[in-house]
Amino acid sequence: MNMKQIQLSKPGGLDNIQLVETDIPRIKGNEILVKVSASSLNYHDLLVALGSIPTEDKRVLLGDASGEVIEIGENVSKWRVGDKIMSVCFPKWIEGRPKREFLSFIGDNEDGFATEYISLPETAVTKIPQGWSQTEVATLPCAGLTAWRALVEEGNLQAGETVLIQGTGGVSIFALQLAKSMGAKVVATSSSHEKLEKLKALGADELINYKETPKWGKEVKIKTDNEGVDHVIEVGGGGTFSQSVTATKLGGHIAMIGVLSGPSAENIILPKIFLKQIRTSGIVMGNQQSQIAMVEYIENSDIKPIISDTFDLADLVRAFKHQMGHKHFGKISITMT
Repeated sequence: MNMKQIQLSKPGGLDNIQLVETDIPRIKGNEILVKVSASSLNYHDLLVALGSIPTEDKRVLLGDASGEVIEIGENVSKWRVGDKIMSVCFPKWIEGRPKREFLSFIGDNEDGFATEYISLPETAVTKIPQGWSQTEVATLPCAGLTAWRALVEEGNLQAGETVLIQGTGGVSIFALQLAKSMGAKVVATSSSHEKLEKLKALGADELINYKETPKWGKEVKIKTDNEGVDHVIEVGGGGTFSQSVTATKLGGHIAMIGVLSGPSAENIILPKIFLKQIRTSGIVMGNQQSQIAMVEYIENSDIKPIISDTFDLADLVRAFKHQMGHKHFGKISITMT
């Protein structure tokens, strides 16, 4: 039997994305065969697709997935046929701190989930939140877990603290939802008044249009009684980090997550970081135990992902173009059927 799959030919670029037919994989004794139901786009997926992150020829794209176990190997004990599962971004990183040998990323160092079927070690997936659709589940492994680790595990977020989110991508929206569910206040930035209103509807307490207020770090301080915020979800990178430092309170925490505005930082005054005793954390998703803890929390909350757009697998190029145009709010879903 054949299946459909999206592969990226070297050197990358949307013109080198190909929809192909290939054989459904055979599983080994410790593997499961998963029928992929859905995926969702992350900025990392776009960088791989464009060739900005080099990878092997004919790499299968996408790092998120939900699906159903349809076959198990003879040595598999953790899963049964019919179980609904979700992917993990680093299949080898089960628990503890990151180690170099753990960090082989799906959709980059290894083939991803832009495919109808995939064989995986039984340890490379986790349970899903009860009551969630497969489309909703597929938004969690990259964006949801990144926000969870940034705020909960590295940030130790407490009720009454204040969180700054940047923009309206998947990580930022999940961070907003997590922060509000934990009793925190949220300051949100965007260049779009329409998107700011949507953030307000999701619970954002303070709104700043960064296009109208380029020095928005000072505005954050004004909106927090000249204290600054306890946590910053920094997804902009070089173009926003200086303002994030200004916006952070004494002893605050900046979670370094993305480089949407570019990788190089300008006009960063390092003494300000020292004097304010700011703690920074580099966040690249998390381990499997972190994902399980996130799922357990979500099951006892009212959090549901915000999905603004849905594309079929065959329309993946169009989905990437939609992502590049910043037309989405929250997550872009990819369905396999």
